Amino acid sequence: MNYRHAFHAGNFADVVKHAVLARIVAYLKDKPAAFRVIDTHAGAGSYDLGSAEASRTGEWRAGIGKLLAAELPQAARDLLGPYLDAVASFNPGAATGGALKIYPGSPALVRHWLRAQDRMIVCEAEPAAARALSSRMQGDNRVKPVAIDGYTALNAYVPPKERRGLVLIDPPFEQPDEFARLEQALAAAHRKWPTGAFLIWYPLKDARGTQAFASSLARLNIPRILRVELTVVPADAQKLAGSGLIVVNPPWTLADELAVLLPTLARVFAGTQGRSRLDWLAGE
Repeated sequence: MNYRHAFHAGNFADVVKHAVLARIVAYLKDKPAAFRVIDTHAGAGSYDLGSAEASRTGEWRAGIGKLLAAELPQAARDLLGPYLDAVASFNPGAATGGALKIYPGSPALVRHWLRAQDRMIVCEAEPAAARALSSRMQGDNRVKPVAIDGYTALNAYVPPKERRGLVLIDPPFEQPDEFARLEQALAAAHRKWPTGAFLIWYPLKDARGTQAFASSLARLNIPRILRVELTVVPADAQKLAGSGLIVVNPPWTLADELAVLLPTLARVFAGTQGRSRLDWLAGE
């Protein structure tokens, strides 16, 4: 599977990932001490929804487009507030009925949420995306863009000097051994930074493969691992059936927040066919 950001920007999987990312960053901001976010596979930073890539798939219409048009329960809307406010900041005309033109990727979203004392490292190996990322982050001394392989970056930049923060690992799943690489990288990074939070994204395509990945993670002797999944079509479909997230050392508030948020997102994106899963692979 090739999951290039530009083709899928703003789809349902992006929304779920970024909604969870927003809740984790909001928790980090509750304390005045500085934190650092390390984005290992950052992509180009933000995406033009009128581009050839986004237009070719149109996936954002069934993702962020559908969410913005939905009537949401107040509790879910409150939890989505930081994420939706950040998306709106890139699309000022959308609030008054204008078209949604830009979808901010994780680097742009996190930069929007950073305080003066916080820092972020954004990493991308693909040359064109790395150049775009560097250009978009230029002039902000809180953000360091690096053209580097994501797994190499994970080894190089963990632990950060702030000792508080989050690592986002969101690979394109171009390699057949991606789950094995993720498991090995997480185990090594957690040994170096056992108190850090890690957020890993993965596609739901092969139920047997994703369950084997989860079982392997559960055997890593990492104390707290939360699994988050949302399915929008049957698992045997040819297209992406859903997406998952692994959260290591999640904020203590996150599981309760997602118990409210995930069923709402499942209904928005897939109606009665939508399914969500929230469980602990290790701990609690």
